[in-house]
Amino acid sequence: MNKLPLPVDQADYVDHILSQWCTARPDLPIAPMAVFSRLFRLQAVASRDIDRSLRPLGVNPGEFDVIATLTRHGPPHALSPQQLAESLLLSSGAMTNRLDRLEQAGLVARQPNPDDRRGIIVTLTELGRQTADAVLRAYLDILDRMLAPLAPDRREALAGLLRELLLAHDRHAPGAIKP
Repeated sequence: MNKLPLPVDQADYVDHILSQWCTARPDLPIAPMAVFSRLFRLQAVASRDIDRSLRPLGVNPGEFDVIATLTRHGPPHALSPQQLAESLLLSSGAMTNRLDRLEQAGLVARQPNPDDRRGIIVTLTELGRQTADAVLRAYLDILDRMLAPLAPDRREALAGLLRELLLAHDRHAPGAIKP
């Protein structure tokens, strides 16, 4: 990996950083940095663009995660706060804060859990379903724009490689699918 930089028209920001590392510490095996620095940078760019797109729709990315999770679980679009927190890898306190904001905005409602008198169930309201649909469309548009430089077969290849890494490392993470 420790090689000369690419021509300027072929180099990205990470190439610049890697070049600096090669100069400063040629003894370090920096190849993993080439992958993860790009993943982290893409995530930062995506987060910025998603945040900008969602704000006019009245939600932030964290709130979108909650209403999207309720939506993808299908009718009746209801989960306990604990199920939501586990799915989104959040603490109960962070989940409570998100639910407070979403409830105040009229996007979710908290109701007693009919199966457990001590618990509650969070459901999407009609406004929440409409907002989730609009937000999901904006979100998918951003992701599609970000992947536009890649042909469909390269998108599939990238998704497959990332799946392979997740299967190797995500099995024991909270919210991971257990075999």
